[in-house]
Amino acid sequence: MIDFHFWPTPNGWKIAIMLEECGLPYKTHTVNIGRGDQFTPEFSRISPNQRIPAIVDHDAEDGQPLALFESGAILQYLAEKTGRFLPRQTRARYEVLQWLAWQVGGLGPMAGQLSHFVNYAPEPMPYALERYRKEYVRLLTIVERRLADREYLAGEYSIADIAAWPWLLPYKRFGVSLDELPNVRRWHASIKVRPAVERGVNLGKENRPSGPLDDESRRHLFGTSTDGGTR
Repeated sequence: MIDFHFWPTPNGWKIAIMLEECGLPYKTHTVNIGRGDQFTPEFSRISPNQRIPAIVDHDAEDGQPLALFESGAILQYLAEKTGRFLPRQTRARYEVLQWLAWQVGGLGPMAGQLSHFVNYAPEPMPYALERYRKEYVRLLTIVERRLADREYLAGEYSIADIAAWPWLLPYKRFGVSLDELPNVRRWHASIKVRPAVERGVNLGKENRPSGPLDDESRRHLFGTSTDGGTR
């Protein structure tokens, strides 16, 4: 059994989708990031960065519970544990891992910043909004070129796709169109209908924010912690 510490965000969906794709048994532990659950001592021991997602695998290879944080590391671990969605052959394996690293270091952070300025900035910030929107579109254009001669980012469906795809879900909220990105649109649609993807994205849907953030949520998500770090 895997304990899955989760909140319905793109990074959380990555692991929800992977767990469903692999058919692994898991128990969901809700981490309400708008109420500060990520800062509890219990969760901080599992995820020192105080961010979701995180897992604890009670069936690890050495027989001891294994706690992991950071979505990229969790995806690679689950792929290696199950032998799925990550090739064993060196060339094919690193084809996948470089696109996983691209998502973790590029698409995710840029989309996250864009989401902040679109949805949560206290006042309009046109320069920041335009900067991150252009970067998001630039990254999607890279995907468009990549998919010109293949169905998925690394050829076959892999953890690279599982990592990147959730960050495409909010594209309409970001004011971005896929009209000039037909390969991205096709890729988006083909993954969206996978049963495991549907189950993963629907996990915790009752907790998705439905309106403006209240003051408490803003404090926990964007405020400053008592030890001097930013939350």
